[in-house]
Amino acid sequence: MFRVKDSLRSTGVAGMLIAALIVGRLLGADDPAATPAPSPSPAAAPDLAAAVRTERPRLFLRGADLPRLRALVKDDPTAAAWYAEVRASARALLPAPLVEYRRDKRGNWLGAARSAVDRIWRLAFVALLDGDHVAARRAIAELLHAAELPTWDPDHFLDVAELTHAVGLGYDWLHAEMTPDERATVRDAICRLGLRAGLSFYRTRAPLTRHGFNWALADHNWNLVCNGGMVAGAIAVADEEPALAAEVLRAAPLSARQAFASFAPDGGWGEGPGYWAYATEYGVLLLAALEGALDPARAAELTGPLRAAAGFSRTGDFAVHALGPRDLAYNFADANEPASNVAPQMYWLARAFHRPLYAWHAARHRTGTGRDLLWYSPEQQGPRAAAFPLDAYFRGVEAVFLRGAWEDPAAVYVGFKGGDNSENHSHLDLGTFVLDGDGVRWAVDLGRDDYALPHYFSGAKSKYYRLRTAGHNTLLLDGKNQFGRAKAPVVAYRSTLDAAYAVADLSGTYPESGARARRGVLLRERREVLVQDELELARPAEAAWQMHTRAEVSLDGARAELRQDGKTWTATLLSPAGAVFTVESAAAPAPENPNTGVRKLVVRLALPAGPARIAVRLASAERASATAPPELRPLDDWVRDAR
Repeated sequence: MFRVKDSLRSTGVAGMLIAALIVGRLLGADDPAATPAPSPSPAAAPDLAAAVRTERPRLFLRGADLPRLRALVKDDPTAAAWYAEVRASARALLPAPLVEYRRDKRGNWLGAARSAVDRIWRLAFVALLDGDHVAARRAIAELLHAAELPTWDPDHFLDVAELTHAVGLGYDWLHAEMTPDERATVRDAICRLGLRAGLSFYRTRAPLTRHGFNWALADHNWNLVCNGGMVAGAIAVADEEPALAAEVLRAAPLSARQAFASFAPDGGWGEGPGYWAYATEYGVLLLAALEGALDPARAAELTGPLRAAAGFSRTGDFAVHALGPRDLAYNFADANEPASNVAPQMYWLARAFHRPLYAWHAARHRTGTGRDLLWYSPEQQGPRAAAFPLDAYFRGVEAVFLRGAWEDPAAVYVGFKGGDNSENHSHLDLGTFVLDGDGVRWAVDLGRDDYALPHYFSGAKSKYYRLRTAGHNTLLLDGKNQFGRAKAPVVAYRSTLDAAYAVADLSGTYPESGARARRGVLLRERREVLVQDELELARPAEAAWQMHTRAEVSLDGARAELRQDGKTWTATLLSPAGAVFTVESAAAPAPENPNTGVRKLVVRLALPAGPARIAVRLASAERASATAPPELRPLDDWVRDAR
């Protein structure tokens, strides 16, 4: 499940060795096979640590920022209201018991680590801005509690990364509130349980976790989360542990280049919008920590290549497009529908790349921890004012977003993807789509299932309903899953004033059937949707057109009426003649999510060898009765017209 992708995909194993060579040389090794690589020379290491500011706070803000923030939460009505929420939530934590580091069903304590992050941010932020000694002491209690743990769980290194981030932040921001003994205890934990645990990953190309990979060489969310956590811890102790901190500060930005390369070429993120949020949160924290704590020249040396990574300056576009009119995400790849890209880092991106649209997005999706206020900008511009495109095609991840209007909760919205079935966190879902209209999500993606299910990340795609092809809004041939390493490029994309469409080539997705398959999705007149599939079968096959929905469904042959939340939409089967809709169960057996309230609208066809077409019109009942259906044109015409 965890792998190195586009930046190294063309060279396979050799690419991993090259990456290991880069990391090894970063740490002072000349031999790419050396495991572990030697530590940096004593002369080189303190040089980088010496570039870190000695005054505190130094992580993500400076002492000089505090008067600005205090004025902001006093004078700006929005910021004042948000800070009141942060303060109230921090006070509510005062009598609460300490975080309980109980392992979850997967044997991790990532949930506990995230609770520590959340608590320490809230309490320490209020302690800094208000001079609240009670909040400071409550946060310090959490720091000491985490420091007493025998391990931060390096076998599931996200736990280590998040705790190193949280404890590093608390150590830096609350340094003046701690006794010398408390500082020594917390600093020892950051170094022993956090930074030194991370060094083993930087120093080798070997897979060091039970997941069988090395996050320092990965190109997905683990890389940015782990490197971001390590950088926060290193900066927190840089003046007291210069050699250790410098080794991490030299290694982490170079390691992070693998993951920043995944934003290429246009800012999309193959792990979907949920993991986009997780990855960019820590990617931005890494950049902000280095740029805020190091002298400008050294910071630019480390962060310049990351800021300049292809697509990174535009990655906020992906977050904006991935949310539908009612703030439900196109939740492919283990994402969830609601709040899947809550993103205070969008404020940082807005400032860094002069995109007030990103600040508009961030203002609508805040965390309530104080991170929203750290880079808060009142300079916001909604997508209509910004003349932001209604549609987008993200070529790097083969995902398309089509929309009837911005800032209209009733607008029609379609998320549609080709993609790569072997992408991290992906499902076997090439060709799947979601559909919103009249404020309702009519075609749903079920999202992730419980990660604690046996072998969820090793072979579960062919087993669990939510990951299988049968659990998605795409074509199923002979009841079989799509090929696990199949790719489906978007071969046509066109956006005009009145309409937009895309075509994905699903050929190779169904190797056992020998089918050539393409799917086109058209947003017609910005008010209705046509899903048109064309197949060329090498042999007879049973095809199933599938759409999962929470709506109540009434059937009338080639017509299905969908009713939900007082709205009615109609699905009309335009081709082939004589075909009819059926409704099937979307239930899954225990211990999987039972998918309560979801059913599947299906067209089942016994197709002979040769060409076949399936076309379904989806429109509001009012529009379907008042307007003629679209003319069905071959997808070859769609492709030609898009050129």
